[in-house]
Amino acid sequence: MKELRFNIFGNLIAIRGTPGAWHTFYFGAEGKRRPADFIVPNDVAEHELCEYLADLFHEDATPRNHSARQLS
Repeated sequence: MKELRFNIFGNLIAIRGTPGAWHTFYFGAEGKRRPADFIVPNDVAEHELCEYLADLFHEDATPRNHSARQLS
């Protein structure tokens, strides 16, 4: 199963699965992950995930953490 990782305004997020069956996780400081408290709607495609997460978490943006990007 494919896993995509994102840094959204300083929040480290992983998303696994395929469109229509996304599973979301937060990464902790020690590298462990826990289930996230949000869902990705079924109609969000893989190439739209970063933009969707940026829209969802826009209130977390600060002058220091102002970018949303996919990590390699």
